[in-house]
Amino acid sequence: MSRPRLLDAFCGAGGAAVGYARAGFEVVGVDIAPQPRYPFEFVQGDALAYLDGLVEDGGLGLFDAMHASPPCQAFTQMSARWRGKGTKADDHVDLLTPTLELVRRLEIPWVVENVQGAKHHMRANLTLHGGMFGLGVHRPRFFESNVLLLAPKAAQTVSPVGVYGKVDGRTTYRYRNNGNYKGKSLIRAWKSVEEGQRAMGIDWTDDPRELAEAIPPSYTELIGHQLMQHVRTRTAA
Repeated sequence: MSRPRLLDAFCGAGGAAVGYARAGFEVVGVDIAPQPRYPFEFVQGDALAYLDGLVEDGGLGLFDAMHASPPCQAFTQMSARWRGKGTKADDHVDLLTPTLELVRRLEIPWVVENVQGAKHHMRANLTLHGGMFGLGVHRPRFFESNVLLLAPKAAQTVSPVGVYGKVDGRTTYRYRNNGNYKGKSLIRAWKSVEEGQRAMGIDWTDDPRELAEAIPPSYTELIGHQLMQHVRTRTAA
């Protein structure tokens, strides 16, 4: 029996894809940049245009579910600190909003992921972080979906490692409450790529940039099992 197919838009190196594959999906990734380490079928192209074309011509019948992770740089805490000051932060394009406008028209189960700074741009109905899965990163992420998604029991991330920026082990601050500078805790940057891989639960890429931008596959494995139930219910109906 063939596995249900899931479209992975803005796929990057495959952090989300591996989780969905573990949940039983056949995954097809789309990204504008080459992704030589993407572990599944890959289409290079503008993910937003690709998705728009599928929506307009009904081509999403090729897929049973979809996931999208539009670039988050426009909404990160670092961008927020420098936005409006003539820096590179002003050049980050918001691809989240047009992506949501498209997928909200779909009937198949869909999920869109982004950082906490995108809170006011999403109708997020799920928040996940590394402590829920016993991972070495905190890495909170918001998820909006057209189906009900349940989170595991919350737990603190113990001594989280920051898998972003330079691989140098320096100690910095992690700000809670979506950038509220009150109540901050120390977080140590990763000392090596291998440490980052272990903290994220990722072993198919050792590229620092790809690791820094990925989401842990544990997140989407949890979501994928729930999406699969909705897909099976739709198929049975």
